[in-house]
Amino acid sequence: QVQLVESGGGLVQSGGSLRLSCAASGVIFSFYRMGWYRQAPGKQRELVAGITSGGTTNYADAVKGRFTISRDNAKNTVYLQMNSLNAEDTAVYYCNAARLVLGNWRDYWGQGTQVTVSS
Repeated sequence: QVQLVESGGGLVQSGGSLRLSCAASGVIFSFYRMGWYRQAPGKQRELVAGITSGGTTNYADAVKGRFTISRDNAKNTVYLQMNSLNAEDTAVYYCNAARLVLGNWRDYWGQGTQVTVSS
């Protein structure tokens, strides 16, 4: 059974920092591309940052230079370090694990963790 469990969300003042963690189980973690997505009220879910099994990263323009995604394959965990947070970063943040299997993407989602930035 695949499980992705996020932690580290909370309430922070504008300009502050948070570090999200996502612990995976039930998958061969190193095979998966990991990503952080977010969904604000009334908006669609959007990609925040991704990291491939080889460590290549990509970021949404809105978070470049402020957020850093990393992974520890030994701990089956992916992280999102978020600095210089602002009110626009307020959202539920979701962890995603994805792998291409026989031409089809197979992916899994965590339950989400709330991040609220007060101005």
